[in-house]
Amino acid sequence: MKPILETHLGQPGWRLRNRQVDLRLTRTAGMLGPVTFRLPDGRKVAPFAVAPWATEKLPPGTPQILAALRGDFFCAPFGGNGTAVAGEKHPPHGESANADWTLAAVTSAGDAHTLHAHLTTRVRRGRIDKRLTVRDDHVAVYCEHIVSGMSGTMPLGTHPCFRFPDGEGSARISVGGWSWGQVLPVPLELPAGRGYSALKPGARFRRLDRVPLAAGGFADLTHTPARRGFEDLVMLMGSGKGEFGWSAITYSEERYCVLQIKDPQVLRHTILWHSNGGRHYPPWNGRHVDVLGMEEVTSYFHFGLAESVRANSLRREGLPTAVRLDRRRPLRVAHVFAAVAVPRGFDRVAEVRAIRGGVEVVSANGRTARAPLDLAFVRSS
Repeated sequence: MKPILETHLGQPGWRLRNRQVDLRLTRTAGMLGPVTFRLPDGRKVAPFAVAPWATEKLPPGTPQILAALRGDFFCAPFGGNGTAVAGEKHPPHGESANADWTLAAVTSAGDAHTLHAHLTTRVRRGRIDKRLTVRDDHVAVYCEHIVSGMSGTMPLGTHPCFRFPDGEGSARISVGGWSWGQVLPVPLELPAGRGYSALKPGARFRRLDRVPLAAGGFADLTHTPARRGFEDLVMLMGSGKGEFGWSAITYSEERYCVLQIKDPQVLRHTILWHSNGGRHYPPWNGRHVDVLGMEEVTSYFHFGLAESVRANSLRREGLPTAVRLDRRRPLRVAHVFAAVAVPRGFDRVAEVRAIRGGVEVVSANGRTARAPLDLAFVRSS
């Protein structure tokens, strides 16, 4: 079975769906989105963002990553990649987030339906296989990337972009398994370049609800969207422990949450990119608002290959900022997006527990919700 290439929101791509999930994958940049989840009570939710310029004709030379920007995409190497390393000059977030992917097959086995695409990389020669799987009765997308034929170190990461109802604090953010966080060491944006940031560069913190502002005082990053007119980025340092790691967004009024599940030994840290109208240069033009990137990475912030593989402040503290690739041993990078219906009054995710056949999600105020989910999918061994 091979789906037809069709254009949706400005990008040619392929579609995969069952009763619980309807997803699209763009050919260019391999971006997962939009995705519609059907909750058990029949409600449909679509949490991924699509850039407001998706159907516009952009100036020549615009990176494909910006032209296609939506949903989630795999970054290899993760980051801006502004500096060449040993003759390698990667585009922003790598060829995986810019080049055209090739559809290999769409297959079904039992209750699982999988869309398989692949990419032959040229800057660092190798291959990346992408498999997106939906399973009957699971309100989830199982994402797998196999990196093969490459050697050396490289930062890797996911890059999901979520959208929110307009208005301060319409959703709550939670991340498990981190010990401390840091605001990007340099300003993410500068007024001279028609961009604006609010958080204090380089500030360290141990509470997500108390992050220093450049102008004094603190920001509560558990509430989003916030700080309209600003772009900010923080990184939460993961412990690397546990059978799975998680990050979550709770849409309290809509009564559901989105979970991103990962293997914390492969994707160690979490980056939160708050995009709320702080970029006033094309194609952003102050209109990319109410969006959060909740990115699971092993990298040095969002800087790229050079900064992640060379000496940096996190490596000096014993934290990994890149993974080691071996052309003889393919690396599997797996993560899951799941939508879970929650009861009225559920404030924010405080804990995600493994239960038989799925997960139990516990709120800070003691309410619970359950959903079928295969947590073993993300395990690297």
